[in-house]
Amino acid sequence: MISASRLALVAAAGLSLAACSHLPKTPSLPLLNKEASAPRIPEPPPLAGPKITDLKPGQWAQEISDIAPDPAWRFGVLPNGMRYAIRKNATPPGQASLRLWFDAGSLMETDDQQGLAHFLEHMAFNGSKNVPEGEMIKILERHGLAFGADTNAQTSFDETSYQLDLPKTDDPTVNDSLMLLREAAGELTIAPEAVDRERGVVLSEERARDTPGYRVAIATLSAQMEGQLPPKRIPIGKTDVLKTAPAQRIRDFYEAYYRPERAVLVAVGDFDVDAMEAKIKGKFGDWVGKGANGKNPDVGPVAKRGPTAKLIVEAGAPWSVQMTWTRKPDGLVETKAVDERDMLENLAFAVVNRRLQAIGRSAEPPFIAGGAFKGDQYGAVRVSTFAATAQPTRWREALAALDAEQRRAVQYGVRQDELDREIASMRAGLVAAAAGEATQRTPQLANQLVGTLGDAEVITSPSQNLAFFDQLVKGLTADKVNAVLKTSFAGSGPLMVIAAPSAIDGGEPAILKAYDELKSQPVTPPAAPGVTVWPYSSFGPTGKVAEQKDVTDLDTVFIRFENGVKLTVKPTKFRDDQVLVKVRAGHGLLDMPSDAQSPLWSGSAFVEGGLKQISSQDMERVLTGKIWNANLGVEDDAFVLSGRTRPEDLSTELQVLAAFATEPGWRPEAFTRIKTAYATVHDQLQSTTGGVLSRDLGGLMHNGDQRWTFPSREQIAGASLDQLKAAVANPLAKGDLEVVIVGDTTVDKAIAAVADTFGALPARPGDPALPGAEKAPFPAPAAQPVLRTHKGRADQAALFMVWRTDDLFSNLQRSRDVSILGQVVQLRLIDELREKQGATYSPNASSTASVTFKNWGYLGVSMEVPPEKLDGVVASIRKIAADLRDKPITADELERAKKPRIDQIEKARVTNEYWLGALSGAQTDPRLLDATRSVLAGLERVSPADVQKAARTYLGDDQSWLLLVKPEATAAK
Repeated sequence: MISASRLALVAAAGLSLAACSHLPKTPSLPLLNKEASAPRIPEPPPLAGPKITDLKPGQWAQEISDIAPDPAWRFGVLPNGMRYAIRKNATPPGQASLRLWFDAGSLMETDDQQGLAHFLEHMAFNGSKNVPEGEMIKILERHGLAFGADTNAQTSFDETSYQLDLPKTDDPTVNDSLMLLREAAGELTIAPEAVDRERGVVLSEERARDTPGYRVAIATLSAQMEGQLPPKRIPIGKTDVLKTAPAQRIRDFYEAYYRPERAVLVAVGDFDVDAMEAKIKGKFGDWVGKGANGKNPDVGPVAKRGPTAKLIVEAGAPWSVQMTWTRKPDGLVETKAVDERDMLENLAFAVVNRRLQAIGRSAEPPFIAGGAFKGDQYGAVRVSTFAATAQPTRWREALAALDAEQRRAVQYGVRQDELDREIASMRAGLVAAAAGEATQRTPQLANQLVGTLGDAEVITSPSQNLAFFDQLVKGLTADKVNAVLKTSFAGSGPLMVIAAPSAIDGGEPAILKAYDELKSQPVTPPAAPGVTVWPYSSFGPTGKVAEQKDVTDLDTVFIRFENGVKLTVKPTKFRDDQVLVKVRAGHGLLDMPSDAQSPLWSGSAFVEGGLKQISSQDMERVLTGKIWNANLGVEDDAFVLSGRTRPEDLSTELQVLAAFATEPGWRPEAFTRIKTAYATVHDQLQSTTGGVLSRDLGGLMHNGDQRWTFPSREQIAGASLDQLKAAVANPLAKGDLEVVIVGDTTVDKAIAAVADTFGALPARPGDPALPGAEKAPFPAPAAQPVLRTHKGRADQAALFMVWRTDDLFSNLQRSRDVSILGQVVQLRLIDELREKQGATYSPNASSTASVTFKNWGYLGVSMEVPPEKLDGVVASIRKIAADLRDKPITADELERAKKPRIDQIEKARVTNEYWLGALSGAQTDPRLLDATRSVLAGLERVSPADVQKAARTYLGDDQSWLLLVKPEATAAK
């Protein structure tokens, strides 16, 4: 329910932040610092311009800025001060997105309210003046909105937002959605009994988010913002407040900060703008705040300090190093001057990041991965950070490399050729965005507008952004960029944060000593690159088409080349200027033995290893200005090379993928880097319930078949590049090839691009899959659960309960029945375990039916719960299963299960991503096309009797298999 986008500024490579901005509070630790021996870089003179504090209630940023907003938006303000922004958009057609944003977050809390801004967000779904508790979600489900996917909310330090993504824009759906947002805005009941029921849900979320990487991020934030308010107001709050705060204390926050003058309503979609504006005015015009407007927080001054060391010891965390410079933020509304400064910084940091990437790819890198970033954090501090994931215990080498690159950047700046490369690269992305401007997707547009609100930015279009960029970079010199780059390191610092899973010798004094010793080591100017050309523009004589077949009802064309390569093309207009490419080779997991550990955990080394005739670093340089990418993956029935591009670069994308299929580089340094990164992965995984599940579930669900097991520490330590090569090289070089292209292209252009690449390759033998490989084992039902343990918090546990079903094609309609049964189970889990018992934050039920492995499918339930509640939760799940077996569901429950699922598929079917997956393998197995054609009708056909029959067939108590993950300290009790 919570976003962490702005917390990226405190995360170095390898410091994983959870997908929410609720950061649990940790004790403030002392910092060791000393005054800098070298002179500080003087802070630049402040930019002139309007400040965020100059904005009056109800005023948009563009009203005091010199930037004109995207004219496609309509902006307004109601007499009560609530602002609104409306935009018509028909991508996808017939859908809409609504957002209700508040200038209110955890920074506004008092000491005894810590966590209540987020708690209030939960209460918005738990009853209001006109909607009884438990009915809000049901109303939305009847309109096809799935809880979590289409109905969500997020709380951060300084803002809260609610989101509804509507599958339809008919009056009933729009009217009910606006009504529910209006109820959340000013009519919540916040009943004491409802608050008490929700406490367990919020505490479950706090437990689920509390990982080692999360704790490192908090400690890092506390160091960067020493003495300031944000680290003292982590959105998840304090558990004692969450457990005991009375409902009235939540209401006090609600009335102080959920007010029209602090709110913005955003509406984007396929509707009449005048009609939507009238609806917003009619629904929100009578909203009046109660009592006095809450005060805005004082975030406190930025600490003044010289070089400072902070050691964070956190079991299960990866080794990492950060160097950060801090100063007071500008606090300015977005203007042309602000954008120019920021863009010049962005270009400079892009060069620095390219240098750090090259270091990480070297034969003996001083770190696994490194990066540099900068920006403002919550109006409290402006940071510039160099960060790296260090090799275990080798923090000194990482620190030395980061320090050298930072001093090299300050002393010598960027070269003109480096700058020109980043200009070309950045411009290519802006050109692509402008070309796709007419088909920007509705949810993304709504989120973009919301993203401008907290920092008083002005929403602009891709074409405006391109025009500004072109004007800025015309004649741009490295000297001008370097002047801005140097000032990025003004202010206090550097703050050196070392995070490690265990203590380091000498502690923080050793860090400072190591930094002092680096000052005597000179840095050299950055070296110019050698001349390299792209060596993979030709693959032989252009291939010829042997057969072409139209699949007219799906607007798809099947092509077969004379060399046997299959091509599937689906031209679309879902997204202008977007083309997706997928190359399937061999038989994937079917090609791999079941009794040998899969080496595909190291698969990212394949693309990082570059090509035989060119390294990945040089490859990116010579293809600057092109839009392309490459990824290696494995599916049940194919190894996959994939990428995304634009129409004008389709030939380049196909050249890249064909080169990886025929001449991968297999550079050992790339494999070594991935192997090193995995050296401590077991320590990280065993520190949380989710980590243990991700490590062990695949193997357990396949009875130890090693195509799915996670490698042991010993297997990782002993792994070699030859093992990965043995698994991947032969299928890519000799296996059957299928190319799927979906997006903004034509059949003729796709054929031409493939004819010059994959169609030009020699014919392949296409070896069959290993005998018996299509048989995948499944765990037998068991009366006793399988037990795994973790080394994290003693109040964290998890379960995964599964019932075996069948593969997709054993009975296509029955698989749809099971799919809806899974949706019904999900509804009941939310109602019983989340809403009534408050036992868990995110209960989940889902069904899977394989299209590759015979008789392999399941309906599964998973969730995080406190250890002491495991037995009761398991009993509740079994009772839900028994109820579904014993009596049919109601027509309303069936509708609330079916409609969101059907609408979800309908929304997906107007995306290129959906069709790329749906058409994969279809030339070989036409049953996939039939499944795609019939899915919506099949789901519509499901009746209450069908759901009950599926429950009786599969959900028997003696048919289940259960995995429990308990804390190590209490598992034996």
